[in-house]
Amino acid sequence: MGQVAVDVVLLPDEAMTSRAIEINRQLATSTRPEIVLNRKDCLPHISLAMGGINEADVTALRERLKSLARKTSVGQLRVVGIVASVNSRGETTFLLDVDRTEELQALHEQVMQEVRPFFRPEVSEDMLYDEVVTGSTLDWIRTYPQKAAYEHFRPHITLGDGQMPPDLSVPIPFHVTRLALCHLGNHCTCRRILAAVDL
Repeated sequence: MGQVAVDVVLLPDEAMTSRAIEINRQLATSTRPEIVLNRKDCLPHISLAMGGINEADVTALRERLKSLARKTSVGQLRVVGIVASVNSRGETTFLLDVDRTEELQALHEQVMQEVRPFFRPEVSEDMLYDEVVTGSTLDWIRTYPQKAAYEHFRPHITLGDGQMPPDLSVPIPFHVTRLALCHLGNHCTCRRILAAVDL
């Protein structure tokens, strides 16, 4: 067994999954968009922790997620808007901005504590699902604890690149249904579920 780059994520309910996929389609202005959300191998999600692990540790991590799921309730979440994020290549990616509730922040911090012992010190291109991986993807995974965790945690659902989507009527309430460990692909997409527990 080798090593894989992973994301511990919350998977939204069916209605929000459909909404994210629909907006992703509206964004796409090229014939080959780099992020094509779907229910099979590019899942809409909220990231809670990223890093590299040994594949042999997936079973142990599943048990940690089960334990967290039993004692965690994030309740109803809300999309509060669409925001634009510019990556290191100067490209704009649109995100559904999710309200950072106390419960969601607490779960994020608990996940970070639980997975820290399993995370490897380095993440390389061959650990990702996709064969072609941008430098910005690797940078994001490698620096997640410093730049996107704890006080820097900004929950969101990545929509993709393209033209600004139509205005949303916000807030949009939704629930999350599963806590999952996913194999990361290019642009930090969730390409394959390695383990998941119901919430």
